[in-house]
Amino acid sequence: MAIQALQDLSRLREISAVVVRHGFGQLWDRAKIWDVLGRRDDGQRPSPEELRATTARRFKDTLAELGPTFIKLGQILSSRPDILPKDFIDELTLLQDSAAPMPVEMVFQLIEQGLGKPAHQLFASIEAAPLASASIAQVHRARLVSGEEVVVKVQRPFIEEQIKSDTDLLSYLARFLEGVIEETGIYTPTGIVAEFRSAMLLELDFENEARNIDDFAKNHQGRPNVVVPKLYRGLSCRTVITLEELKGRKLKDVLDDARLPGRKELARQIVDASFNQLFKDGLFHGDPHPGNLIVLEGNRLGLIDFGLVGRLTKGMQESIILLVLAISLKDPDTVARLLYKVGVPDERINLHQFRHDIHDILERWLGLKLSEVDSGVLMSELVDLAMKYKIKIPREYAVLSKAAATTEGIIRQLDPELDVTAVALPYAKQLLYERYNPSSMSGGMLRVLLQLQGFLQDTPQQLSQILMDLEGGKFHVTVRNEDLTRLNANVKALGVLLFAGMIAASLIVGAFSLVGRASEGTSTTVWPIPALVGLALAAMLFGGATTWTLISGRLKKISVRRFLK
Repeated sequence: MAIQALQDLSRLREISAVVVRHGFGQLWDRAKIWDVLGRRDDGQRPSPEELRATTARRFKDTLAELGPTFIKLGQILSSRPDILPKDFIDELTLLQDSAAPMPVEMVFQLIEQGLGKPAHQLFASIEAAPLASASIAQVHRARLVSGEEVVVKVQRPFIEEQIKSDTDLLSYLARFLEGVIEETGIYTPTGIVAEFRSAMLLELDFENEARNIDDFAKNHQGRPNVVVPKLYRGLSCRTVITLEELKGRKLKDVLDDARLPGRKELARQIVDASFNQLFKDGLFHGDPHPGNLIVLEGNRLGLIDFGLVGRLTKGMQESIILLVLAISLKDPDTVARLLYKVGVPDERINLHQFRHDIHDILERWLGLKLSEVDSGVLMSELVDLAMKYKIKIPREYAVLSKAAATTEGIIRQLDPELDVTAVALPYAKQLLYERYNPSSMSGGMLRVLLQLQGFLQDTPQQLSQILMDLEGGKFHVTVRNEDLTRLNANVKALGVLLFAGMIAASLIVGAFSLVGRASEGTSTTVWPIPALVGLALAAMLFGGATTWTLISGRLKKISVRRFLK
């Protein structure tokens, strides 16, 4: 335990030094972290060149320098525009996860540890040169005994322990930062660390990715234009996963080739695949960037990397449809109601002002062509509005908004004239039809009738219980008022100040009484010490009370979004 504590302390100092070196020492100073770790050296201050770099780029460089845990954290943060501003999302999207390759002999050992058999018994051959080498896992081309060409992803050793150790330290730092971060109550630092720790550990579990692949393969059966790689269950486990190799060109290479025929057809297929995932399956790819999309022969679309996916319930799908319709009709009342419904408000909001702010956004952005709309800026404005009114955006919606913005950027490059609304209309009609079709067992109308029946059955019993409580004097109503809470806090503060003042006055009177007795010749040696101690305590109490009175309420916390911008 002592050795681990020393290692954690050393790692914490290393993290702190890197953070300060890249120009983010203000948060550390405000959180008093250096009071725990000791004074930093002058050599750890950022250079003028680093300070001239954009804050977003310095943040990305900080994560890259700190290693695998923070690189993975940055990649997951890039899918959360509800937490970071757009320029940070853009920089983190470019975060390259690369590491020195493991020797192929170690890869063989890890395969044997995970699958329980030597690699040469499971595979006819494995290429020594890795196809990709990241900080979490390494990918190799291989061939099965049956002759099928596959790719094998092998998790690096001890990476889970390193992530757990680093996230424990992040939790420790988060508790310091909660004293100076404004967004506590919406996105608390400890809450963010806990959420991303779970996300990172889940992504390390290749069995979870295998389940996602199975679900995607099942959903896309009968859709010849979308290909999901075949999963080899017998050659996959928690630390090893074996998939069919999709041979084609990555979409990022296709986007650079403006002369490639069939670009419009490809754009339509990407839109169809996205809407099928969103409105029919309720399971969508959470990171559809051009590196995770493969263009196969016949302009078919291949999907890879299923570590980050989003799942939508029927209720979420219906809310999205209604929200899109309300935005198209420029109905700020409905938009405000739906946003309030899908979000998690931290406190009661002014709906009238909320509707007014939404109306301003709709007036600025609607009526423009696809090529003229910057979805990133629009998304940032909506997120800032949610933050202003302390509305927390659920993770699934945040991942969906990032995925939608990424897909929109791809479509804009392939076919900026494509009318996405016209393509989405049939899916929206079908979803709404299923909702209100009484003959469908999965229809929303039947669910509404069942809920209404339950409401009518339970209401008389609940009303009877309320009347019985009223009659027996057991009915209690709790009223909360912010002004009363603030008044209560002020009264308590006033009581503390009065008590401190009385104690300080008593100490001063006692001290001068001792001085008076000494002047009368009662004592000549003992009186200076207690008198001085009393005066010192009185001065400390008086100084503390004065400082609290003058400064309390004037030191504001840091808004992370404003600070990062």
